[in-house]
Amino acid sequence: MLFAVLCTDKPNALQLRLDTRPPHVAFLTDLNTNGKLAMAGPFLDSDGKPNGSLVILKAETIEEARAIAAEDPYAKAGLFAYVEIKPYNWVFNNPEA
Repeated sequence: MLFAVLCTDKPNALQLRLDTRPPHVAFLTDLNTNGKLAMAGPFLDSDGKPNGSLVILKAETIEEARAIAAEDPYAKAGLFAYVEIKPYNWVFNNPEA
């Protein structure tokens, strides 16, 4: 099952995001290698700077998705003001469909 992890950065947290990006990318790379990542990328503000994240996880339950999301270095660093996790149905352009 897929879960959308929608994350909104705290205000004025761009430097924290930039500083934490290398371990975040390594974390996502590991998830991808282990078949737990469908896709991921940042939301952008009006200036084109990242201000949040969308991560689509493959997990058996929402509890598993929450546990994975909690291990993200961005989450551990306190980057996010808000995180919402929802079941997701990838209908169009799904390469696995």
